[in-house]
Amino acid sequence: MRFSSVYESCTNRLQSTQSIWLLLVRLVLAYGFYHPAMMKWQDIDGIADWFSSIGIPAPHLNAYLATYTEILGVILLTLGLGVRWISIPLIITMLVAIKTVHWANGFEAGNNGFEIPLYYILFLLLLLTQGAGRISLDELVNRLLRRKQNKAVA
Repeated sequence: MRFSSVYESCTNRLQSTQSIWLLLVRLVLAYGFYHPAMMKWQDIDGIADWFSSIGIPAPHLNAYLATYTEILGVILLTLGLGVRWISIPLIITMLVAIKTVHWANGFEAGNNGFEIPLYYILFLLLLLTQGAGRISLDELVNRLLRRKQNKAVA
């Protein structure tokens, strides 16, 4: 057996598992956003005060925006619905977190650095470019739309 045949066979097998890995990425991200979202939700005024103290403009508005973005992100990532769309505001939220909180602490997660938010951004970029995968409501919606479109053409 030639190396190219073995390589192609392995690649095809790995490709067939892509949706499982995309599901796991979505679920890990949803879990990661859940606790911070709930902490914000439980003390939104405290979050707004903190945002104000670190120089975030319109702190109450931004506290609500960050909180609702994270809560919606948890729901949509878990369901695999609108994954590409929710990835964009979640990336923006992480970029703001890096700039306002984590950057000054360096890279290391143990020092409250930007390591973890950077990983979140990379995972979100993966979902933005690859989509939610076959194990998602996005896939179900796409199948239904294709079926409807095919009936309309026929």
